[in-house]
Amino acid sequence: MSSIIGTLGALLREKKVSCKELTKAYLDGIDRDNGVLNAYVRVTGEQALKTAAEVDRKIAAGEALSPLEGIPMTLKDNISTRGIETTCCSKILQGYTPIYDATVWQMLQKQNAVLLGKTNMDEFAMGSSCETSCYGGAANPFDTGHVAGGSSGGGASAVGGNLAAYALGSDTGGSIRQPASFCGLVGLKPTYGAVSRFGLIAYASSLDQIGPICKSVEDAAVVFDAISGQDPMDSTSVGHKDPVSPQLAQKPEQLAIGVVKEYFKGVDPQVEAAIQNAIRTYEKLGAKVVPLSMPAISYALPVYYILACAEASSNLGRYDGIRYGYHADHYNGIHEMICKTRSEGFGPEVQRRILLGSYVLSAGYYDAYYKKAQNLRGAVKKGFDETFAQCDVILAPTVPMTAFPKGFAGQDQVQTYQTDICTVPVNIAGLPALSIPCGYDQKGLPVGMQLIANRFEETKLLQTAYLFEREMAGEIYRKEEWGCRTYA
Repeated sequence: MSSIIGTLGALLREKKVSCKELTKAYLDGIDRDNGVLNAYVRVTGEQALKTAAEVDRKIAAGEALSPLEGIPMTLKDNISTRGIETTCCSKILQGYTPIYDATVWQMLQKQNAVLLGKTNMDEFAMGSSCETSCYGGAANPFDTGHVAGGSSGGGASAVGGNLAAYALGSDTGGSIRQPASFCGLVGLKPTYGAVSRFGLIAYASSLDQIGPICKSVEDAAVVFDAISGQDPMDSTSVGHKDPVSPQLAQKPEQLAIGVVKEYFKGVDPQVEAAIQNAIRTYEKLGAKVVPLSMPAISYALPVYYILACAEASSNLGRYDGIRYGYHADHYNGIHEMICKTRSEGFGPEVQRRILLGSYVLSAGYYDAYYKKAQNLRGAVKKGFDETFAQCDVILAPTVPMTAFPKGFAGQDQVQTYQTDICTVPVNIAGLPALSIPCGYDQKGLPVGMQLIANRFEETKLLQTAYLFEREMAGEIYRKEEWGCRTYA
């Protein structure tokens, strides 16, 4: 897959298309297809065209353009945008307009990135299908009867459906990688601290991380370079030392790929077949494949849901109807007003996770659940440290299955939570990970392969992914390069 960002940038610089024409083409696509995909919950056409006009002015004046300048893109609806409604796709935040920009959006604005709008997501990023959104779920561009994944489903649907060149999403337990897997895209979850979280409306602060959803590894590297960096507004921000893009084509020396057997428990046979084919491809390319075991992986899912829900119960306590957002109409006294506002404003999944989080933090249960989960978080981190002493990168499925049909998530909550089993360990340990397409199932739905690297080794991670992408481009991207397969 060639770089769409690079291709569009070249067209702009060579004056084969104006930024206004390019932007209007994307906006026309949104008008045409968003009714089917439901990828966007808010379109910012006027602002996009205003930015496009500035880019065209620079081109006419012969000024140099940055890599992302003039490239139409989108932001997940939990990334704050000054003057643009930002709701986390929740009734409780409808009407809320931030008075400041998230750091990542400030960085992209300086490059004149063209913001097409805000994309759909699971309410407060809590879900694996995008169907907990108060606006309804986003559809999978390969088959609109299936979900785009969650929680960053709208961004994946937009990029996969050619309604944006790239998207920024957030990943708390797989919310970039899972929809990227379902929609046949590249989704990068950076190391915790590599990208500022300032302006990201929090779900679980020790797990959340912003990252790109793109059509190629090269595009993911370009966007990562643009948004990574130390930020004084985020006390956990560290940044990233060297740009990845200039080093992308370098093959990692003596590449050892770890295959952890615990990642393959309960994986659909078609998904496992595609992953095994990817492993053979790496062996053909000279990589050493190292079979490994990491028993701590079995703790990851319960640890994640205890910690994430505990943090969510604290973070979402601020939504009380007093300062901003939804406010109950009829009540007797402030206590009833807050209870009614939260009961009416939050959807069932958010309420479920707040209640679970409040329970594990309550007196008598804190030691039994929350404290134990924190201790086991340390065991997961130690397990990864021991594993990376034996390999450079871990290879695993992104999700145990391909995209499931619409409505599946509402039938069995526990089974839906288990779709996160391959992605949550990375967030618990704060590691960088990436999902890349590696095949299709019998229904023609994409299979995602997950690559995991040690902390702040995004360069090695993206180089390893790029090696596979170049080798397999003709097979994995056998359909039309610029888009999805079909609209059902």
